[in-house]
Amino acid sequence: MLGARRLFGTNGIRGIVNKELSPELTVEIGCAIGTFFKHGKLIVGHDARTSSPMLAKAVIAGLNATGCEVLFAGMAPTPTLQYAVKSHKVDGAVIITASHNPPEYNGIKVVWSDGIEISREQEMEIENIFFEKKLRYAEWNKIGEVQTLTGIIDEYIEAIKQHVEVANIAKKHYHVVVDAANSVAALTVPKLLRNLGCKVTTINANIDGTFPARPPEPRPENLTELARTVKAVNADMGVAFDGDADRAIFVDETGEIHWGDRTFALIEKYFLIKNPGEKIVTPISSSTMIKDVADTYGGEVV
Repeated sequence: MLGARRLFGTNGIRGIVNKELSPELTVEIGCAIGTFFKHGKLIVGHDARTSSPMLAKAVIAGLNATGCEVLFAGMAPTPTLQYAVKSHKVDGAVIITASHNPPEYNGIKVVWSDGIEISREQEMEIENIFFEKKLRYAEWNKIGEVQTLTGIIDEYIEAIKQHVEVANIAKKHYHVVVDAANSVAALTVPKLLRNLGCKVTTINANIDGTFPARPPEPRPENLTELARTVKAVNADMGVAFDGDADRAIFVDETGEIHWGDRTFALIEKYFLIKNPGEKIVTPISSSTMIKDVADTYGGEVV
C-alpha cells in the first residue's frame, strides 16, 4: 500500500489497481522515474495480470514525457527482463508486476543498468522528485519514442544454457512437472527444460491474470496439486513459480515441498565444489544452512 511521502515498499511500488494504483498516478510515477533517468533508454515489460498492459502504457507515457526512450518488451518474466537490461546495454527497466500478490494488486519495479533493482537511496531520489514535483518534462520535439523489443525470451533461455551442463542433463531424461501459476513462467520454463532434454508435464500453464488455479504465492498450501501430480506421473521433481517467475519452489519425487534455503544450499554446494574459496552473498534472514555449507566446502558468507 502506498504511504505518505513514500512510494516504494520492500518490493517496489504496490497497490490495489484503480484504488491505490491508478493510471493517472502511474503516469506521474513514470514521469518521476523518467526524470531520475535523465533522458535514458529503458526497457518496459510486464507480468500477466489483467491490469498490467494498462499500467505499462501509463508508465511509458510518463517516461516518454520526460524524454526517455522505451524498448517495450511486452509480457515476460521479471528475470528475463532483468537479463535483457544487461544484454541490450540500456540504462534500466520498469517492470509492471505485483509478483506473488493477489490479482487485484499490481506494482512498479525499477531496475538499474546492472539488471538489479535500484537501491533504497535511488528510490528516495525518485520519491523526492515525485513528492516535491521536480518533474522535468521534455520539449515537444524531444519527447521519447517507443520501439518494440522482441526475442528476449529466446535470448534468456540460450544464456541459461551457457551456464549448465546441457549434455549431462539431457542424458538423465528427467521428468519435471512445472506449475506456472497461470502466469509468465509458462513462457520460459517448459521451453527451457525441453531444450535441456527433459520430459515436461505442465499444470496451470494457461496464462490468465486472474490466477484461477491457485494464488500466485507458491506456499505449501497452494502447491498440493503440484505435489500430487509429481507422484501421479512418477516425475523426478516438480517446480512452482510465483506471478512474475522470479521465485521457484521445488518438490521432490515423493511430493515433499522444499523451501528456498534448502534449494539454494544445493546450488551453493555445486558452485563451491567448482569454485572453492568464493564468497556467497545472502540476506541476513537466510538459514544457517547457507553458512554451514560454505564452511564445509570452503566458501565465505558475506
